[in-house]
Amino acid sequence: MQMPWSGSKIVIGDGPERARLEAQYSDVVFTGYRFAQELARHLAAADVMVFPSRTDTFGLVNLEAMACGVPVAAYPVTGPIDVIEDGVTGALDADLAAAAVRALKIDPQLCRTHALRYGWDSSTREFEANLAPCGSIHAEQARCPADPAPAEPA
Repeated sequence: MQMPWSGSKIVIGDGPERARLEAQYSDVVFTGYRFAQELARHLAAADVMVFPSRTDTFGLVNLEAMACGVPVAAYPVTGPIDVIEDGVTGALDADLAAAAVRALKIDPQLCRTHALRYGWDSSTREFEANLAPCGSIHAEQARCPADPAPAEPA
């Protein structure tokens, strides 16, 4: 929120730090939580979505933004690197301001096309592709290694 930016800065969501952040960053609009179509309208109105987390494990909001045709600027860490194609659907950089400027040059249609590949159908196919047949498993093989061995009859 400190980065220099000539456009609007809008934070969608809420949390325990909101009051402090609103007081500290008076030039930022805090919308609170938004859901469904209202969230989609807010995202689609953006030129770029900046994802400031270094620790989020997936960042579903990245796909939500891209599905609305909005490129994402993010750190090159686990989560963003799994869903953002650097230079194609967003920009990955240790400097988020630099990433945001680069993301402005991304074609919104490429973002949307990419995000739609992560729908339920493709997620289900990917999950199924990772399944392996077990065959017939005997009770002894199904026992968890941490379980104690069955007691021997006396």
